[in-house]
Amino acid sequence: MKPGLPTAMERPHFIGIGGAGMSGIAKILAQRGAQVAGSDSRDSETAQALRAHGATVHVGHAAGHLAADSTCVVVSSAIRADNPELARAAELGIPVVHRSDALAALMDGLRPIAVAGTHGKTTTTSMLAVSLSALGLDPSYAIGGDLDAPGSNAHHGEGDIFVAEADESDRTFHKYSPQVAIILNAELDHHANYASIEEIYESFETFVGKVVPGGTLVVAHGQEGAAEIARRVAGREGLTVVTYGEEEDADVRITKITPRGLTSEVTVVLDGRMLTFTVSVPGRHYAHNAVAALAAGVALGVPAHNLASALGKYTGVKRRLQLKGEAAGVQVIDSYAHHPTEMTADLEAIRGAAGDSRILVVFQPHLFSRTQELGKEMGRALALADASVVLDIYPAREDPIPGITSELIIAAARSAGADVTAEHDKAAVADVIAGMAKPGDLVLTMGAGDVTDLGPAILARLSS
Repeated sequence: MKPGLPTAMERPHFIGIGGAGMSGIAKILAQRGAQVAGSDSRDSETAQALRAHGATVHVGHAAGHLAADSTCVVVSSAIRADNPELARAAELGIPVVHRSDALAALMDGLRPIAVAGTHGKTTTTSMLAVSLSALGLDPSYAIGGDLDAPGSNAHHGEGDIFVAEADESDRTFHKYSPQVAIILNAELDHHANYASIEEIYESFETFVGKVVPGGTLVVAHGQEGAAEIARRVAGREGLTVVTYGEEEDADVRITKITPRGLTSEVTVVLDGRMLTFTVSVPGRHYAHNAVAALAAGVALGVPAHNLASALGKYTGVKRRLQLKGEAAGVQVIDSYAHHPTEMTADLEAIRGAAGDSRILVVFQPHLFSRTQELGKEMGRALALADASVVLDIYPAREDPIPGITSELIIAAARSAGADVTAEHDKAAVADVIAGMAKPGDLVLTMGAGDVTDLGPAILARLSS
């Protein structure tokens, strides 16, 4: 067995192995020599990629899928208590391990960078993974999205750095002990788990408290929530705080962001030295993510000029303003944005790159609880588009909330002057967009649910 494989994970079984977070851990364990097995509700390219690494992946959930000699069962917070494989694990006395504990165990003995924040975690983690790999440092990494192919969300490297996306949604990021922690932002979200912004702040404070003695916190200087956390942890013994942003007193100061089509040129001052580098995705928020990655890598001793150059190797991650294709003169782009701040940032980024082109959005709200709390803000964000089609709420793990529908978003969007069409039949969207789109337009499929599947269908309809 390769070093770093916990004994309890020699034969792990993953319930929901195809999920973004679960599949990455399963892949790393397989690369380290574990006999990985698991199940998912449907087959997928991610499942096929895991099989290519030797994993056994069952389709559907059934007690018989769990081998009696499994050393542990790995679950995420999305797995319901009545799952038959979970019940079978209890009968067999097989330990149940949360995904976060499994990931924490994989970081043992390495130098972890944990990337946290309400938005931008996947992008920033990916930027670090790509740039450190380009420098030959061969980091291990676990990301919440694929870089360039199914199953590319994780890697077991021979280097001593581990880059991990740290999920605040269920407080599981408290399990990690990073050498460098990044906080990109802190806003109220995940309403099923957090009742107030104060609870969000307290949770991030706990996360910072897990940074190893002598470690570093990299934090956005100009973002209100992140700055509040920085104020609360200021003066902690054994913690170095490094701020970044466009403010004059930021430790890593962004002096210029120059849009260049679907890329940006970023200039920063770090330790009195000016650096200019290219970020191969558009938008001010992505430029800030790149600077956060730069500051974190420098905190681990990577030369700033080398890392700045290597950051230009990052060309995006799936579903983060990912160009899906072009047909009939219309570009189709996929956006994972599902929180109003993310929606606004992505729409502003595309607006800056689109010139005089029209922007058409297909938006699928994600979660009833998020729509209940932030639906009006989502609607106002859609006013940045020239026209939008709004689908029904994607429930994910939630049960419906009486009275909470997409109409909450649509009404707010129309009040803000937006041109919005409600569409309850997802299969009809390709025809609706084909009737709206003209050559030169950009179409964004936007949301964290299965709206991403509509990109190919829209392109096919436009082509016909």
